[in-house]
Amino acid sequence: MIAEEIATEFDVPGRLAALQPIGTGNVNDTYRVILRTTFSEEQYILQRINRVVFKDPVAVMANMKAVTDHAHARIRDEADEADRIWQLPRVISAKNGDDFVVDSEGEYWRALSLIASTTNYDRVSEPAHAAEAGAVLGHFQRIISDFPIEELADTLPGFHITPGYLAQYDSCLSGKIAKKCLESSSEARRLHRFVDLRRDFADVLESACERGELCHRPIHGDPKITNVMIDTLTGKGTCIVDLDTVKPGLIHYDFGDAVRSSCNPGGEETSDLSEVFLDLDLFEALVKGYLDEARAFLSENDRKYLFDSIRLITFELGLRFFADYLAGDVYFKTTYETQNLNRARVQFALCESIEKQEEKMREILARYCQG
Repeated sequence: MIAEEIATEFDVPGRLAALQPIGTGNVNDTYRVILRTTFSEEQYILQRINRVVFKDPVAVMANMKAVTDHAHARIRDEADEADRIWQLPRVISAKNGDDFVVDSEGEYWRALSLIASTTNYDRVSEPAHAAEAGAVLGHFQRIISDFPIEELADTLPGFHITPGYLAQYDSCLSGKIAKKCLESSSEARRLHRFVDLRRDFADVLESACERGELCHRPIHGDPKITNVMIDTLTGKGTCIVDLDTVKPGLIHYDFGDAVRSSCNPGGEETSDLSEVFLDLDLFEALVKGYLDEARAFLSENDRKYLFDSIRLITFELGLRFFADYLAGDVYFKTTYETQNLNRARVQFALCESIEKQEEKMREILARYCQG
């Protein structure tokens, strides 16, 4: 097994005792590595970088190393004033000094320090958890907000650029599979109308950026709730993981995706749309946790577009699921025939709930933006 050979190629002492597959992610192959010496045990996370998604693994690792080094320095500088021990995975060097190992098949592997005594969750069950998710994201964004973006590669061009996804959706509509789906499914036709009614909204953040109202900063790129680690001893959030997607972008994409992921009690896979809604109690807790950490570095215009980011990212993910369904399920993994259609239904239902509660959500944002 290649992973077993690679596991001892990083600068961690000991002989290999165990290699355990972990996680349910759809992107990278992930393992827990356990190494032992005569007097100690070391554990770390080993991952094979998915080159189908990440075309330039070297750039991915350069981004990750630069941002985590910067973040660790900030965490150390602020440690005496912090209300908890903040953490972040460390890139472990290979024995040859590189930040990765390339195997005999040309695959890239990386090693990351293990964040011990923590756990993550598929869903947010109570406001206290939502507050910690918000605090973790806000803290991460704040401590990397001064990192120079010109030193980061754009490792996922077009990622979270909603007008681009809309263009891809339009191009797939003329395909045979899309035509068949729309002809045979009234639900698909309903979702098609849903998209058409929101076309003018798709460029809200990109247009604001072009006007100079918003600016690019380092972002996490995928701050879903499963990437937020909670300290099992204290119940406090301690760090955010899965840093492949760190790149230049709008911090609004992170904030919107965190709300979308954390504040929908129904989750992404439910078939019962009555379970899908934006929970205002969870939302208020997340906003408070986030802004307690992020308020100081957000501009007035940043705050102005926070609600729009929530609505947009939810719409965007639904659009991506729907487009993939119409294209024949070529991107997102599925386990049944209409799964991407159902995923789109869920995100569009959540988008509708967000739209209906816009006034209350804006009131909550305004209250906590002021401190």
